[in-house]
Amino acid sequence: MIQSFNKIEKISGSLTLPGDKSISHRALIFSALANGESEITNLPQSDDVKSTISCLKQLGVQIKEDTDTIKVYGKGFKGFEKPDKPLHAGNSGTTARILSGILAAQNFDSILTGDDSLSKRPMRRIIKPLGLMGARVTGSVANTLPLKFYTVDQINSITFELPFPSAQVKSSILLAGLHSDKITKVIEYNQTRDHSERMLGLDVEKHQMNTITSVSKNNYPVSQKYFVPGDISTSAFFVLLSLFTKTTNLTIKNVSLNPTRTGLLHLFREMGANINIDETGASNNEPYGDITVFTSELKNIKISKEVIASIIDEIPVLTIAGIFAEGDFEIRNAKELRVKESDRISALCYNLSLLGLNVEEFDDGFKVSGEIIRRKPVFKSFGDHRIAMAFGILSCLLDEGGKVDGFESVSVSNPGFIDQLKSIES
Repeated sequence: MIQSFNKIEKISGSLTLPGDKSISHRALIFSALANGESEITNLPQSDDVKSTISCLKQLGVQIKEDTDTIKVYGKGFKGFEKPDKPLHAGNSGTTARILSGILAAQNFDSILTGDDSLSKRPMRRIIKPLGLMGARVTGSVANTLPLKFYTVDQINSITFELPFPSAQVKSSILLAGLHSDKITKVIEYNQTRDHSERMLGLDVEKHQMNTITSVSKNNYPVSQKYFVPGDISTSAFFVLLSLFTKTTNLTIKNVSLNPTRTGLLHLFREMGANINIDETGASNNEPYGDITVFTSELKNIKISKEVIASIIDEIPVLTIAGIFAEGDFEIRNAKELRVKESDRISALCYNLSLLGLNVEEFDDGFKVSGEIIRRKPVFKSFGDHRIAMAFGILSCLLDEGGKVDGFESVSVSNPGFIDQLKSIES
């Protein structure tokens, strides 16, 4: 599907977005683990979240869905039922990796698979630590999906140092650790998003050089109510549009303000963006509030290695901002972009080259300079929702607009993107 975009001259008003995808996955999974009824509000209708719901239902979890509220009837400690066919995680890496930590501890064998894109993503990063915990997990010859989980007598506690920043790997280990009486510790040298820790109420020690998170059976989730704040990664696309659209004043309401997820907002401010952040509440230890964005003039800055983990999903947005900001834009130390829903380094470089920009690609990033000289391009999404939305917004900033081929991929995270865009255009 090719989606066309015209230049947007002005936006205003307010926007309330569907719930944060990362928090939603965890709210569903923790509710399924708990014993009894939990209630979740503002759950998004994205394909990734639907994949988690589908897997949980196959594991015997009863889930009742209506317009405003989801009710989950949890199965309790090791209460999942053996699925009668392989679990399918769709395109969701979060579903696959986090659920693996639980499947590794169950009293039955199971198989986890996914779509073609997910089946190319690396899984040795969870197979190894789960194996150190006594789990029996095997993948393909290339250590990709499908994963096979075999019954084990017990899960052992470990102390594991993450070799690279990954909230999915961290959460997989932590969820496996919920099934041991002894304490499992995960050590990070670059802290990643901490939704699992906050929502489970885990003990987190922050030191100058690292962060240590501890978990055991004592932290096993209990049934409760969850409100899922608006998705901060989705809001980033509308923040981007607001910054470079004239006479703009846009407020995004009740969005997640988890400090491990707001790195892009702080970077934008360093670049000269006029952004107000107003924290208004918290739910399940997750802060949320309103973001108000005004038209701004940005200058590119040096992006430090330390901030990459906190903005990894927002780098496509940051890149588009970088080509409109003053000076050259460069991103390095972001090799993890190679193993997302697409090779995002390659995808970004390809699409930026269509504009006639000077693009230099590196193993761990890229550099962009020059002026846009080609008009009304047809960008490629590469089947990646974030690439599709980033170049959709870029098209809205071009004088003659633009097109994105494969735009249907946005259904993975935000199927309502076009309607949201129309609602704020003045």
